Amino acid sequence: MTSEEACEAIHDFVNRLPTLRFPASTMLPTDGIYFIFEADETGHGARRIVRVGSHTGHGNLPKRLAEHMKANKDRSIFRKNLGRAFLNRSNDVFLKQWDWDLTSKEKKDQLSHLLDIERQQAIETLITDYVVANLSFAVISVADMRSRLLLESALIATIARCRHCGTSARWLGNHSPVAAIRSSGLWLKQHLNGNIINEQQLHALRDK
Repeated sequence: MTSEEACEAIHDFVNRLPTLRFPASTMLPTDGIYFIFEADETGHGARRIVRVGSHTGHGNLPKRLAEHMKANKDRSIFRKNLGRAFLNRSNDVFLKQWDWDLTSKEKKDQLSHLLDIERQQAIETLITDYVVANLSFAVISVADMRSRLLLESALIATIARCRHCGTSARWLGNHSPVAAIRSSGLWLKQHLNGNIINEQQLHALRDK
């Protein structure tokens, strides 16, 4: 099976799942994989998957999805990448500060007094509004962590390699300063060059 055939099968399956909106519903499996769609992005005659994500640990899927709604880009690389695209699109010099990671106490002590907090909060609000208005998602339950992470990687690699579901001209990710996002059409950098999904994994996906 080619990556294009596998990607079409993935899109067909995922587009048949119940569609959910942000803020994430509390009625979610505790462990699993999520697929994000973005307004006006299509592929294989359906909504194009723009991000595949999962989580480590046990029972953290709802928490992980909730982090994409919280105004803290240092807890969600997805939010950080959305902000990068918005800022890069307008050649905003605040992009340099947006890239700072203030998670550690050391970085906070070093940089927080230089941060334009009002500007950062404005970008966080912009992102939250964009997520609510333009994004939807679907989830599948995968309890075993090893199987979950292997499947996540295979899904990402398959979609990234597909030549039949490219981005629209209006896709926000086209303005990302991250080359891997622009070239893959996914809000991701990791697993893009991994092994594509195999028949066994595809059958397991369809059985979800």
